[in-house]
Amino acid sequence: MGRKNTDKVVFHQIKVLDAGAKGVSVAKAPDGKVVFIPNVVPGDVVDVQTFKKRKAYYEGKAVKFHEFSEHRVDPICDHFGVCGGCKWQNMNYDQQLFYKQNEVKNHLQRIGKVELPEFEPILGSEKKFFYRNKMEFSFSNSRWLTEAEIDSTEDLGNRNALGFHIPKMWDKILDIQKCHLQEDPSNAIRNEVRDFANANNLTFFNPREHSGLLRTLMLRTASTGEIMLLIQFFENDKANREMLLDHLYAKFPQITSLQYVVNNKANDTLYDQDIKLYKGRDYILEEMEGLKFSINAKSFYQTNSDQAYELYKITRDFAGLTGNEIVYDLYTGTGTIAQFVSKKAKKVIGVESVPDAIKDAKANAERNNINNCEFFVGDMKVVFNDAFIAQHGQPDVIITDPPRDGMHKDVIEQIMKIAPEKVVYVSCNSATQARDLALMDEKYKVTKVRPVDMFPQTHHVENVVLLERR
Repeated sequence: MGRKNTDKVVFHQIKVLDAGAKGVSVAKAPDGKVVFIPNVVPGDVVDVQTFKKRKAYYEGKAVKFHEFSEHRVDPICDHFGVCGGCKWQNMNYDQQLFYKQNEVKNHLQRIGKVELPEFEPILGSEKKFFYRNKMEFSFSNSRWLTEAEIDSTEDLGNRNALGFHIPKMWDKILDIQKCHLQEDPSNAIRNEVRDFANANNLTFFNPREHSGLLRTLMLRTASTGEIMLLIQFFENDKANREMLLDHLYAKFPQITSLQYVVNNKANDTLYDQDIKLYKGRDYILEEMEGLKFSINAKSFYQTNSDQAYELYKITRDFAGLTGNEIVYDLYTGTGTIAQFVSKKAKKVIGVESVPDAIKDAKANAERNNINNCEFFVGDMKVVFNDAFIAQHGQPDVIITDPPRDGMHKDVIEQIMKIAPEKVVYVSCNSATQARDLALMDEKYKVTKVRPVDMFPQTHHVENVVLLERR
């Protein structure tokens, strides 16, 4: 027997109460359950058509607006609401910061349950748009169609797209005309690639059949003005590949690094690929307080360069270094924080599991004439042991900037065992950070907290916490 369609109900005149996780807003249904609604702003009063019912909540979409929130603004991007990117573009920036600070506070109180100081105010980003230094776009020969296009009887012609994946649709790409996340010439380069490919009948990737020449495009920019363009080809077609690359290099002479990869495996990740340099050099340079950092195609670097600088200044400030300390920088990446704090430390030891990142860190330290930083490759929970500490010295300060999952419990145990005076914990996920703070509560007191907004128009927020030994 077919399932009755009882979960698709409409709730009338529901007030949106809060901004929830993952950029989706929250309201209360008449039965008291929570309703999650995208593309609305706290304060809006809406009719909600539900499309999913669970034990504790509904998911739905606003089908009619009765009142608009005072915090609502007009999104500036034509792709807003379809592209899954900047979910908060319709909310004014002060309010975005309010909800980000709130989320950090809720996580630290509710999950951490530790004693907290008064929070320092969240540090907003001066740039509200065009702040990203890295963007990745995908090619597809079956672009996402609007409802009007689907209903139309006209021939839609060329279905090629170069843009972003539609959320939860692995094979559908939204064709992007103007993205407000990366400074020019980002839009000009992307649009030129698509136009030239279409004019010259270069084939776009078909994700279902695994065919086509053009697969992905990555653009990296630096505050120094340097630009990296990397195109990923699915098929190994030398003539067409070189025709496109030569055209782009002639059209955009400001490209510092032009690279490509031929990747015919099932997924399009670059990390196991052999990247070829076509023109220029295989890295671009970022600069911060006179320090230069080389960024190659596979490097991890904070995506918002200006705010990364602010984040690192807060981290250094929280560490309160005098020049006599041994500092351990756990999950050091390419060693940016390590080198940034090095002039105020006696010695900095950076540890990271990605060998290429450590290679970059060492090369950058050499370029910057820094000789009090040492970098080591290894899985943190394995490397960071008693023998390692005996060899490199007891740290006075530990800086840790782990991935979204937070720190491994063995790493936390080791920190607790060696008990440095201070731990500065930088996090891109305050929920896992809160969990870790609870595990450290026996020996450490949270004395400072400052959230930092790295990603305006989205729900993402970084947070810096200072822990001092009790």
